[in-house]
Amino acid sequence: QVQLVESGGGLVQAGGSLRLSCAASGSIISAFLMGWYRQAPGKQRELVASITRGGSTNYADSVKGRFTISRDNAKETMYLQMNSLKPEDTAVYYCAADRWGIGRNDVWGQGTQVTVSS
Repeated sequence: QVQLVESGGGLVQAGGSLRLSCAASGSIISAFLMGWYRQAPGKQRELVASITRGGSTNYADSVKGRFTISRDNAKETMYLQMNSLKPEDTAVYYCAADRWGIGRNDVWGQGTQVTVSS
């Protein structure tokens, strides 16, 4: 079965840290491109970070220097380490995969809530 399942969200104070995990099944971990997205209430979904099959990474300006994306192919899991969290990081976080390099994500997780209190 092809699916992505996020975990690790929760409530944290500003300045704290969380690590999100995205468990992949159905060989998704070898996807051309995987990424983390987030959607805050009343806002559009936005890309937070992405990682290619080869390990190249890309980050939104708002999280550079604070968040780190990684993937462990052996564990079939992608991670998002989030440090120095801010209230504006509050959102539902989704992982997604573009398995074939077609320019759009064809698999999405169900999302995990991250809430940062001030």
